[in-house]
Amino acid sequence: MADLHILRQHTLGLADARKVAFKWAEHAEEELGMRCIYEEGKTVDEVSFTRSGVHGTLSVTKDKFELQAKLGFLVGAFKARIESEIIKNLDDLLTPKPKLRAHAKPHISKSQ
Repeated sequence: MADLHILRQHTLGLADARKVAFKWAEHAEEELGMRCIYEEGKTVDEVSFTRSGVHGTLSVTKDKFELQAKLGFLVGAFKARIESEIIKNLDDLLTPKPKLRAHAKPHISKSQ
C-alpha cells in the first residue's frame, strides 16, 4: 500500500475553505469516480472519499487543507501521477481567480 499526504496552507477562513472543499468533492465524484461523504464540524470539516483501491480523507480548517490517502497495490503503481493530479486540482481551486471588471459603457459624442 502506498500513502499520500498533501498539505496546503491558505488564508480563506473556514467558510470559503468549505466552498473549495465542496468543489473538490464534486470533482472527485464526477471525474474520479469517488464516493465522497462531507461532514461539517465547528472548526474542522472532513471529506471522506473512497473507490476501489483508494480511500482517504481531506481535512479542512480555517487555514489548511490536509489530504491523507491510502492507495491499494494496483493503484499504488500510479502514485506519482495521482499525487500530481490531486495537487494540481487543489492548487487550482485555491488560486484566487481575477474578478472580471464590468466594462464601462463607451462615451459617444455627438457632432454638432
